[in-house]
Amino acid sequence: MTSVPMLDLGWQHERVADRVRAGFDRVLSDASFILGPDVAEFESAFAAFCGARHVIGVGNGTDALELALRASGVGAGDEVVIPVNTFAATAEAVVRAGAGVVFVDCDENFLLDPVRLTDCLSSRTRAVIAVHLYGQTADVDTIRTVIGEGILVIEDAAQAQGARYRGRRSGTLGEAAGTSFYPGKNLGAYGDAGAVITSSDRIAERVRSLRNHGGLRKYEHLEVGTNSRLDSLQAIVLSAKLTLLDGWNAERVRLAERYTRLLADVPEVLPPVTAEGNDHVFHQYVVQVPDRDRVLSALVADGIGAGLHYPTPVHLLPAFASPAYPAGSFPVAERLAQRILSLPIYPGLSEHQQDFVVDRLRAAVAPATEGHGVPAPTISVRA
Repeated sequence: MTSVPMLDLGWQHERVADRVRAGFDRVLSDASFILGPDVAEFESAFAAFCGARHVIGVGNGTDALELALRASGVGAGDEVVIPVNTFAATAEAVVRAGAGVVFVDCDENFLLDPVRLTDCLSSRTRAVIAVHLYGQTADVDTIRTVIGEGILVIEDAAQAQGARYRGRRSGTLGEAAGTSFYPGKNLGAYGDAGAVITSSDRIAERVRSLRNHGGLRKYEHLEVGTNSRLDSLQAIVLSAKLTLLDGWNAERVRLAERYTRLLADVPEVLPPVTAEGNDHVFHQYVVQVPDRDRVLSALVADGIGAGLHYPTPVHLLPAFASPAYPAGSFPVAERLAQRILSLPIYPGLSEHQQDFVVDRLRAAVAPATEGHGVPAPTISVRA
């Protein structure tokens, strides 16, 4: 029986194993584990890859977003607008920075809907977080047109490493960006890691201070910071993988195009669409299907590691529930959350495995349309 995991990182590791092993041996010999030359080398290389002036390595993607916000001047009394169809970390970063979270709906491509931003803005709005979801970027130019001067654009670029928007790499579209190098990302470490990307010298200097207990030198503490530093071992992994990232992203695009061709005659499955101006890097290949939970269960039973990204919009999570945002407040995101299904996609996925996924998905959706309509959202929210 064919088995297809949601993610298989072994193929990637084989291609960087020798370089990573040599780097690890050198770090262990030098005993230089935190920051240091390997981190600086990766920061410089990733900045050049993105087309930014600065990359500052930090402990994880959530820290990266928080520090990007704080270094940009976002704090107590401010409001930050985020789309509701994102990972909880986007909202967590805003709260940890001391600001209030304001939610906005997405469009049919799962990206923040600029048209809906107007109703979310107030005199307290300090920033909008443009979440680049599933591998393509939000429409930052239109977002800027809507919000006007004085409101920052901060990118959540964790799922779009290498993606382009109108020729520009993700991470260079706003005042600053936070990204994650969680192992499953397009550019993944061997543990938690993240980075802030910016072309602002002022923001970069403050992030470097904030990540290191509020100072740039040992025992210098100019403000209350945090301990969020990229370690040398993760930097070695990331440097090795970075040289292959564009090729690996091209493989993701090839696999996505093949999925779309194979599913073209399955009307029950709605494939993803690349928004105008975007070069998608398919961190996830997300389709829409009727009777999703039953289809997901059928795929898992067949040995396919399909997933959900994300099953519950953030405003309906208990941690962020508010009477201001009852169920039904964001109809597009809530509808899509009932239909989305992520299929396996990663460098090293074979055509045989992909054919098996499509075959089993065909079988799973066929009975879903016999006597079954698309279920209405039934998400409940804590009062």
